[in-house]
Amino acid sequence: MAPPPRRTPNADRVSRRKVSAATRRYPLVLVVRQDLKMGTGKIASQCAHAATGLYAELTASNRGLLRQWEQFGQAKIVLTCKNQQEMNRLKETAEHRGIPTFVVADAGRTQVQAGSKTVLAVGPG
Repeated sequence: MAPPPRRTPNADRVSRRKVSAATRRYPLVLVVRQDLKMGTGKIASQCAHAATGLYAELTASNRGLLRQWEQFGQAKIVLTCKNQQEMNRLKETAEHRGIPTFVVADAGRTQVQAGSKTVLAVGPG
C-alpha cells in the first residue's frame, strides 16, 4: 500500500487562507444587549432564537446566501452592545448595506420584560 500523498506546507497555507477569507466574508454575528443583564443560559437561549429565526427567514428569502454560509462552516461570532439604541444603529447599518438581520423580542416569561429586544442577528453576508 502506497503512503498518502504529501502536501507541501505552502499548499496547506494557501488552503487555510481560502477557508479563512470565506469564513470572514460569511459569518453570522449575534449581538447581545449588555444592559438587560441576562444570565448565561438566557443569553444562550436568545442567541439560539436569533440564529434559528434568521435561518428560517433566509430559507424563504435567500437560499443562495444560506448555502454559501453553510459551505464555509457556518461561522458565528457573538458580540455585545450597550443598549437598545446601539442595537438599532447596528441593525440600520446592516440593512443599509443589504445584510440580513433578525431581532429577538423576548416573551417576558423569565428574566426580562415582554417585548424586550435581546439579540440582533446580522448576516451572513
